Amino acid sequence: MISDTSSRGRQERALAALRGLAVGDALGSQFFVPVNVPLLKRRELPPGPWQWTDDTEMACSVVAVLAEHGRIDQDALAQSFAAHHDFDRGYGPAVNRLLRLVREGGDWRELSAALFNGQGSWGNGAAMRIAPLGAWYADDPEQATHQAEISAYPTHQHREAVVGAMAVAAAAALAAAPGGPPTPESLLDDVIALVPRSAVGAGLRRAKDMLDYGDAATVAAVLGCGRRTTAHDTVPFAVWSAARSLGDYEAAFWTTAQVGGDVDTTCAIVGGIVAAGRAGAPPVAWGERTEPLPEWAAVSV
Repeated sequence: MISDTSSRGRQERALAALRGLAVGDALGSQFFVPVNVPLLKRRELPPGPWQWTDDTEMACSVVAVLAEHGRIDQDALAQSFAAHHDFDRGYGPAVNRLLRLVREGGDWRELSAALFNGQGSWGNGAAMRIAPLGAWYADDPEQATHQAEISAYPTHQHREAVVGAMAVAAAAALAAAPGGPPTPESLLDDVIALVPRSAVGAGLRRAKDMLDYGDAATVAAVLGCGRRTTAHDTVPFAVWSAARSLGDYEAAFWTTAQVGGDVDTTCAIVGGIVAAGRAGAPPVAWGERTEPLPEWAAVSV
C-alpha cells in the first residue's frame, strides 16, 4: 500500500492525530478534578463537555503551520503560539511569560534560549503537541524527527525536550504507516533508532525491555509518567503505552490515565500517536463530549 503524500492526505492524517490528541488531553484533564478521581478508577467517563488545555492549543498551531507552509516554519510557529496563547489553558509559567513577550515583540530565539539559566526548558511541552506532525510525515519518519526537532526550539531548547518531541513524532509517523501499525517491538526499535542518545533515548530502551509487563503502574514507576513534567519523565512511558495499544484508543487511554502523573499530557501524546493510525480513532461519543477545535486551526480538508 502506497502512502498518500498529497497535501490533502497529509492533512487528513494530521487532523486525525490532532483529534485523538485533543480527546486524550481534554478527557485526561478531567481527572485533575477530585470528584472525578473515583470514576477514573472504575474507567467511567465524567460528564461533558471536556475542555482541552495548552496541549491541544499548541498542537493546533503545529497543524495550522504545516497546512500553510507544508513544513515547520519556526517564526510562523512561534507567532501562532503567541497569537493564540490563552493563559487559562494551563501553560507553565515559563512558557506563559515567553509567549507574552513574543506577542510584545520579543525574539523567541533569545527568550527560549535564556530559559532556566540558559539551559532551555526540558519540559514535555514540545512533545505533547507534536503527534500530528508525525502523522503528516507518515511516509518519512526521518523527516518527521527532523521537523519535530525544528518545531521544539521556539519554546524548548534543552536537548531532552527536543529529543522528546522527536520521539513522539517518530512514533506517530510509524503508527500511521501505510502498511498498518507496527508491532510494539518494531515501533520501539524504530523510534530508538531515530533519536539521538539522551535520557529520553535511555528511557525508550527501558520501555522496550518492559513491553511484556502487564502492570502499567510498575512501568510508570520505572519510566515516569510526567509527575516532574520533564520530557524524559513523560515520553518513554507514553510511547510504551501507545505501542501496546495501537488500534485500540480506549485501552490506550485508560492504561495511560490510570497511572496518574501529568495525565492530560500523557494522554494527549498517547491519543495523538494511536489516532494517527487508521484503526486508532477515539470513540465517537468521546469526541462529541470534547470541546470543538478552534476555528482558526486547519480542521477541515
